[in-house]
Amino acid sequence: MADKIKVSLLGSTGMVGQKMVRMLSKHPYIELVKVSASPSKIGKKYKDAVKWIEQGDIPEEVQDLPIVSTNYEDHKDVDVVLSALPNELAESIELELVKNGKIVVSNASPFRMDPDVPLINPEINWEHLELLKFQKERKGWKGFLVKNPNCTAAIMSMPIKPLIEIATKSKIIITTLQAVSGAGYNGISFMAIEGNIIPYIKGEEDKIAKELTKLNGKLENNQIIPANLDSTVTSIRVPTRVGHMGVINIITNERINIEEIKKTLKNFKSLPQQKNLPTAPKQPIIVRDEEDRPQPIIDVNAENGMTVTVGRIRHENNVLRLVVLGDNLVRGAAGITILTVEVMKELGYI
Repeated sequence: MADKIKVSLLGSTGMVGQKMVRMLSKHPYIELVKVSASPSKIGKKYKDAVKWIEQGDIPEEVQDLPIVSTNYEDHKDVDVVLSALPNELAESIELELVKNGKIVVSNASPFRMDPDVPLINPEINWEHLELLKFQKERKGWKGFLVKNPNCTAAIMSMPIKPLIEIATKSKIIITTLQAVSGAGYNGISFMAIEGNIIPYIKGEEDKIAKELTKLNGKLENNQIIPANLDSTVTSIRVPTRVGHMGVINIITNERINIEEIKKTLKNFKSLPQQKNLPTAPKQPIIVRDEEDRPQPIIDVNAENGMTVTVGRIRHENNVLRLVVLGDNLVRGAAGITILTVEVMKELGYI
């Protein structure tokens, strides 16, 4: 189809890259036409360059695509460049592409907190894409750069958004229990994590706290005013394959009606749902009433991994508690990138 959005994918052979390859293979109007990976793989067919760990076979239309470099020349004829690059490589590569006129939508952390770069979780803050109207002039770039949040911030921000009036008047204490896939396929050795819990993830706690303030901020006078969220985060690595869980304790003097809280979460919808976008979950937040839910092995795949599940909602001694679970590879990474492109198309930025 001539009107399809043609995209290339940087970091196409990694865990998040593979997830994007699979999700894009069934997309009605986004077509993956180029794949990029490390220099040693350039020129190889995708099927020969990738150690495929995704469900099912490599999509047929991608198997024989040649791996190209990250250089602008190899991506100049696509509409959008999607990036699943490691953080340490992303900044210089993405900047070259944006400075030369490409639209880059990226999962990597560089520029997430830059005041001129929208940090997008589509249901939470799609309005922040309006920064793109001023980004080129302020940065001197020919293209656009859009960032997706840290995978855990993406998941935790979902229930905080509909409860923002309570959250901004409260102290928030978040403990995250994060799956090993958050560290990448080779990120943690079997001997380090099997039967073990590691109570520290480098850089994660500050990232989550800061990104939640930007994600929930307001756009005023062409800039984002961060939300007044006073949060303390403890991040823990647990021996689970996929699924980041968070225990959110909101310490508040507000009057709380638990049934109203549940109703607010269940009814939360935003532009992606109103526009019925292909990757958008019909229900962004599912509320479970069972005492022992959510659980990664049961709940993480809700609506193809794009829905966040909330359970164990309690209010006692001025503490509102929520247990939150989401798919760190889909809602936290690959799916959020694709949904962001869909919103950008809907709003006329692509």
